[in-house]
Amino acid sequence: MKLKKLGRTDIVVTEICLGTMTWGVQNTEADAHSQIDYALDAGINFMDTAEVYAIPSSADTYGKTESYIGTWFKKTGKRDKFVLASKISGGGNSWIRNGTPPDRQTVREAVEGSLKRLQTDYIDLYQVHYAARGHYHFGTAWQYAPQNQDKSQVVAQIEEALQGLGDMVKEGKIRHIGLSNETAWGIGQWLKLSERHDLPRVASVQNEYSLIQRVFDLDLAELSHHEDVGLLAYSSLASGVLTGKYLDGKTPAGTRGSIQPGGLWRNNEHSAPAVRAYIELARKHNLDVAQMAIAFALTRPFMTSVIIGATSMEQLKTDIWASQITLPPELLKEINAIYRKYPRPL
Repeated sequence: MKLKKLGRTDIVVTEICLGTMTWGVQNTEADAHSQIDYALDAGINFMDTAEVYAIPSSADTYGKTESYIGTWFKKTGKRDKFVLASKISGGGNSWIRNGTPPDRQTVREAVEGSLKRLQTDYIDLYQVHYAARGHYHFGTAWQYAPQNQDKSQVVAQIEEALQGLGDMVKEGKIRHIGLSNETAWGIGQWLKLSERHDLPRVASVQNEYSLIQRVFDLDLAELSHHEDVGLLAYSSLASGVLTGKYLDGKTPAGTRGSIQPGGLWRNNEHSAPAVRAYIELARKHNLDVAQMAIAFALTRPFMTSVIIGATSMEQLKTDIWASQITLPPELLKEINAIYRKYPRPL
């Protein structure tokens, strides 16, 4: 398994990261432990979670995923085998600290809660799950309205959260910080404030990236290159949409689409032609479309790690071993031709 440096830190992570958000709704604790065991045996050293997991998020599922990871650590004593990443909610969920966005006090509460559930003394990478000011992720790009933001309020909120994260780094409860669902401007503010106030520097950003979601190719890629803020890509299979299982109005039982109505914004009349084109391309080259999608994401120069998520061991194996596939130049050209035809179907 290929290793990549995490930003400007001394941490190296595998180019495949074990995602966990299904553990607690679609997967049982036993399933979670089996997935961790398999990933470790496959050479993976990187695992990502969040306080808000499992998904779909609710007061009942809050913290379940971290708890499952914690019981695996306790059972095996193998905490040192993983670079562990978690996240603080960006605010808005009433059952998480009354929906309060991250500030100096809530960061402490969130970190200490996660540490207790995870049954560990430290988190290697602690990320802000999404921007408190609003953003263009989670299918909201068409409604994104940055002109409604108050810059002074945004900067003050970021600085307050950064102070809290700095406290946690000084106390050894987290090692490094990252962002998730952020914009180029937003990342720039975090970097500027950390330099100005000698606070922890952002090591990575966890944003969506797939064959049908390539916003990161533009200004974010430039920022990533010059500032060493690598991408941790989530939804490289577009929540399963790229496999074709939702085409023609199908919603297979047990899938995310069946348990989270309205949560599958990637599945629509605009994305369907693109999905069909990528499936046909994979068949032409005798590839599994899921493996082709992950292997493509791994070719990107800004990629630190691709986060995979699976509800079955078969899916997990397919996703992990996509890392062993090399896509030939002619296939990459065909991928770009499809993307030119369907550049923004979400």
